[in-house]
Amino acid sequence: MKREYPDHPIVGVLGIVRREGRVLVVQRAKPPSAGRWGFPGGVQELGETVFEAARRELAEETSVDVAPLHSLPVLDIIRPDDAGRIRSHWLLVPVVCDWVSGDGELSDEVDALRWLAPAELGPSGLDLLPDLERLALLAFGAARR
Repeated sequence: MKREYPDHPIVGVLGIVRREGRVLVVQRAKPPSAGRWGFPGGVQELGETVFEAARRELAEETSVDVAPLHSLPVLDIIRPDDAGRIRSHWLLVPVVCDWVSGDGELSDEVDALRWLAPAELGPSGLDLLPDLERLALLAFGAARR
């Protein structure tokens, strides 16, 4: 599957893990979002539900085990190049999960991780990916879809 100049959108999942009023956020280790903070996640595999993908990606990236609950509205991330061709197109499915076990460990996908309350995201000083704060609030039912 080509991630740059794909033939079709790539489906990815974001795992929004709720734990005692906080969510798990990670600093991405690889491009295109290296250095930025977002929710753990990755590409959905053939034959895998979005819930299974979220659970697998969270385990692989952070060693956190979760119970997936429901999804939030999907996000289209479309990045054209300077000539107007579609360089990348991701369809991201945010999956709200409750924490089961694991405090979080770093992996080759994650440079750092933190458990933060949604209200801490805005003033955190972290370079956040778009929609992070809104999705965290939605995960706790504190914002409109």
